[in-house]
Amino acid sequence: MSVSTPEELAALKAAGRVVARALRELRALVRPGVSTAELDAHAAQVFAAHGARSGPRLDYDFPGTICISVGDEAVHGIPGPRRLRAGELVKLDVTAELDGFYADACRTVAVGTARPGAVKLTATAESALKRGMAAATAGAPVSAIGRAVQAEVERRGFAVCAELTGHGIGRRIHEEPTVHNVAVAGPSPLLTDGMVLTIEPIIAAGDGEVVEDGEWVVRTGDGSLSAHAEHTIVITDGAPLVLTA
Repeated sequence: MSVSTPEELAALKAAGRVVARALRELRALVRPGVSTAELDAHAAQVFAAHGARSGPRLDYDFPGTICISVGDEAVHGIPGPRRLRAGELVKLDVTAELDGFYADACRTVAVGTARPGAVKLTATAESALKRGMAAATAGAPVSAIGRAVQAEVERRGFAVCAELTGHGIGRRIHEEPTVHNVAVAGPSPLLTDGMVLTIEPIIAAGDGEVVEDGEWVVRTGDGSLSAHAEHTIVITDGAPLVLTA
């Protein structure tokens, strides 16, 4: 969507605050022995306390409040009885709907102390997100975001999961435009003032190829670790407004 009124912006900010609150509390709960179902239940409590609902459940009948992906799971991990182990990477992908508006963000969190390679992978996803957001200025092509993300990820020695993308957001989770995480040849729509979208580098320690595992989960094809960082932003003439910070 594109923000056209102060009321719409206020509603988007409110949804973004719920997402940020949930992520902040969930990160504090990540530890060895906690189950992904327990984390999901806490996300549901945060949503309920603010009158918000699960975006994935509303739009796609996802079998959880949020997506929780562990290890080589890149996206759409289903919460359940799995208990986290020390050294793992867990991706907390939170999408909330509040009063008809959506916001979406993800953070990759180490369970206890992670190995140096996993720490570097996580830092690379965060750095690529910052680079992508810096490229997201009104008047620039959408493809500038992917070009910036890819350059940063590859500079640090990792690979983008190119099949997985960011997206427009606002009244639904997934709206136009598609926001690739790699440079894409050919014409690209322009970013416009007020456009709302997610930037979300999803990267891997291996070659970046992904495979579907069942109805929901997407894993790295080679079994390598993945990391995911995401914010929902509003495009401006300068630095974007980050709704989920």
